[in-house]
Amino acid sequence: MAFALSQYIPLGTKIPFVQQRFIAFTASTVAIVVSIVAFLMLGLNFGIDFRGGTLIEIATEGPADLGSIRATVSGLGLGDVQVQSFGAPDEVLIRVERQVGEGTQAENAQQQAADAVRSALNSSLGNVDYRRVEVVGPKVSGELVNAGIFAVLGALVCMLIYIWFRFEWQFSVGAVAALAHDVILTIGMFSISRLEFNLSIIAAILTIVGYSMNDTVVVYDRIRENLRRYKRMSLMDVLNQSINETLSRTTITSITTLLALVALFFMGGEVLRGFSFAMIWGVVVGTYSSIFVAAPILLILGVNRGEFEE
Repeated sequence: MAFALSQYIPLGTKIPFVQQRFIAFTASTVAIVVSIVAFLMLGLNFGIDFRGGTLIEIATEGPADLGSIRATVSGLGLGDVQVQSFGAPDEVLIRVERQVGEGTQAENAQQQAADAVRSALNSSLGNVDYRRVEVVGPKVSGELVNAGIFAVLGALVCMLIYIWFRFEWQFSVGAVAALAHDVILTIGMFSISRLEFNLSIIAAILTIVGYSMNDTVVVYDRIRENLRRYKRMSLMDVLNQSINETLSRTTITSITTLLALVALFFMGGEVLRGFSFAMIWGVVVGTYSSIFVAAPILLILGVNRGEFEE
């Protein structure tokens, strides 16, 4: 018998979500403050993408054993090391943390690190084809940080404009507040947990923005329909009914997405662990913000119901 998840999600619920807005807003405010303080005091544990380092592309004889290569390079004491497949099964991309030093001393340190990796891999793997050896300097790393910040801010601005044109400005403010809430809490979680923050996490944050926006638009669309349908119903009741009517869809989407992400977290390997963790956290806070942040904000801002007259 096929398993139907929707059979376990009750329909016609009448949960007073909006009445709990003060508890939700207080919890979100505390979480945002903690995240900002953690970021200012602890910062982020930037990966090689942002700190700079040595990049080595190799090709092995036959499919590469990433675990063995990672163990070999990590045992050299060169700091943070990333090893991942790159194209074909025998192609590997190795990133080694930037070594300490300034000027000529720094250049020598990076070269010595690259030589140490070559020697260790030659000893453990035998015949290795070195396709590329590059050093990512602090200038390039700084440009990547700026590009990541602009990418996230640009996504928020585009979402603001999109919701403004599709709905009204109150909806736009509510949606962007929910998105900013999700981004700040995700950055705060990485600051507190000290998990590595690299370019894949930027990709995860942008994905979270899209996921959360999709959830929010579904709720907002139902709110707009109900504002047209129930002209004499109070705004609070319209918001509650709309959230409850979309609750089954929101819950099922979140659960099925989380099932895939949890599998990716435990079985996707070291390279995907940070990305999948960010996505798991983002789906949870994104679902929460769509229900407890984006919709209740409309009650505070007010809605011009005349705009939704047929």
